[in-house]
Amino acid sequence: MERVTKMVSERPVVIFSKSSCCMSHTIKTLFCDFGVNAAIYELDEISKGKEIEQELSRLGCSPSVPTVFIGGKLIGGANQIMSLHLNRTLIPMLKKAGALWV
Repeated sequence: MERVTKMVSERPVVIFSKSSCCMSHTIKTLFCDFGVNAAIYELDEISKGKEIEQELSRLGCSPSVPTVFIGGKLIGGANQIMSLHLNRTLIPMLKKAGALWV
């Protein structure tokens, strides 16, 4: 879990994704549309991607992608992100983490 902890500490928003996952694409597009410059790790394209996916599973991420961290905290997957967006708490969370300035 050290690897994931280090990765998520480097940027305000970190998204673990797979290039073939439609829900990952949706979440990445949402953050991009907000103007968030997220660190995106495509687990099917990076070395040690399988190991990182196993670490995410041990953290309780099921399914393992997409998994979003904001401000170093595990937020969850697509359902959690969309729920936050719909109840209007996602943008304030992104501002607090320093990922949005507007």
